[in-house]
Amino acid sequence: MIRSTFAGFTTAQLAMAASQRALDVTGQNIANINTEGYTRQRLDIASLNTQGGHFYNSNPNIVVGYGVEMLSVSQLRDPFLDAQYRSQICKLGTTDAQAAGLEQLEPIFDETTMAGIKQALISISNSLDTLGEHVGEKEYDSMVRSNMQNLLNLFHENATRLKEVRDDMQMGFQTTDVADLNKVLQNIANLNTTIKNSQVLGNPALELLDERNKLLDELGSYLPISVDYWDQPIGPKETVEILDVYFVDTTGRKIPLISDGTYGSFDADITGDPVELFLTDCKGNSGINVTDRLGSGSLKGTLDCLNKSGTFDDSDFNGIGYYEKAFDTFVATFAEEFNKMNETVDANGVRQPGTNPLFEKINANEPMSASNIRLASGWVNGTYYITPSVNVGADGTIPSGANENILNMINLLEKDVSFTHAGSNTTFFTGSFYSCFNNIEDTLGVDKKAAETTLANQIAVLNKTANSRDSISGVQLDEEGMNLLHYNQSYAAAARLMTTLDEALDKLINGTGVVGR
Repeated sequence: MIRSTFAGFTTAQLAMAASQRALDVTGQNIANINTEGYTRQRLDIASLNTQGGHFYNSNPNIVVGYGVEMLSVSQLRDPFLDAQYRSQICKLGTTDAQAAGLEQLEPIFDETTMAGIKQALISISNSLDTLGEHVGEKEYDSMVRSNMQNLLNLFHENATRLKEVRDDMQMGFQTTDVADLNKVLQNIANLNTTIKNSQVLGNPALELLDERNKLLDELGSYLPISVDYWDQPIGPKETVEILDVYFVDTTGRKIPLISDGTYGSFDADITGDPVELFLTDCKGNSGINVTDRLGSGSLKGTLDCLNKSGTFDDSDFNGIGYYEKAFDTFVATFAEEFNKMNETVDANGVRQPGTNPLFEKINANEPMSASNIRLASGWVNGTYYITPSVNVGADGTIPSGANENILNMINLLEKDVSFTHAGSNTTFFTGSFYSCFNNIEDTLGVDKKAAETTLANQIAVLNKTANSRDSISGVQLDEEGMNLLHYNQSYAAAARLMTTLDEALDKLINGTGVVGR
């Protein structure tokens, strides 16, 4: 059987249509070269052959196709690179949240450009030295008391600022981080439904897929996720793509967050210590405590800042708790040592524990701390003063002008002391008071520098992964320019094929079968 004369025209027409549609797709790519999250599209085509194999496969019946078929417009994405990118951004989220927390602590303990606690300690030493030269003169004792009060004011101020940092971080974690995370989960689930409905109607919804991928990347910055795609049958040989999202905990267990159009939610409890995070999965299982099951992500970084105390709880990060406990231990040790130093002696020269304290608790039921310390009322109202000496003479009284106890107080500021936290019985530093505060300041500086260095390295790795992903999914202007030339030439060639077939058909109709006319 002779092949249809117009089959060639169909081939040319389909080729022109495919080239035109490919030019349209290329134009769409170029138009969105600066659109955030846009994924490069391509026209999927296949060879068209509507004729099956001939029973007699002889030369006159060689099978020839009928042109090209346009299958769909699809996106160019690599699921492995997507997973790798989300894993990297999750690690970066941890470090970024930790660095942000440490940055909020820096103004509290960084005294490189201002007069603070270290300068107050020097002022106390100077006033004690002056008192030693004027033993018994109340105005010089008052000068020491005034400098001590200045120091306590700094203690109270730093304690208040530490509490404000903690309170702000807790409130931000609940009202911003967790709330935004829940909104992302809801938006992804809603997009799943919209995309599914569009695909059922034959619309690939590529722009909606781009929006969903952006949200998946954002979700991946909060916590470790795993994304699964599967095809759901909707009719004979017809399927739509379904997306499921799982939270992957530190043990590798997958907890479903999103399944098709259903989604879970998170809830934070900031009323207790530690701050806890609970999950209700998309199947309705509620109250799942995931506080210690976060391997990475910004949620973990914030919880590390709020819950971990480094040396004091044997954790791997010096969070706010470390600096609270270190500072409270510094203050409590200062009060304890100076209270001991000011104890009186009896006629036999034996110290009387608890007598003439310089400092006392504001709330007697709470431990001594930076927020729970004040000058002892007896010292303030003049019931007693700084004990100048504990050396009793032969008559059982302290010799006039003796000042070795005041000198011992001056030496105490430079003497090595063990700073042990009462609650955990952890000694985090041994040295002078000045060196101890320096150690807290230096520890914060080292922690912050380490976080910033790690953050810079993770950003570099993330950018490298993003570049690898963009090399596949991103729009490259040079490549799209080449595609324009390629599809334009393809269109011109198909048009030339149609012209050639027209000339052949003209010869067949008008140039043959004229004998006998």
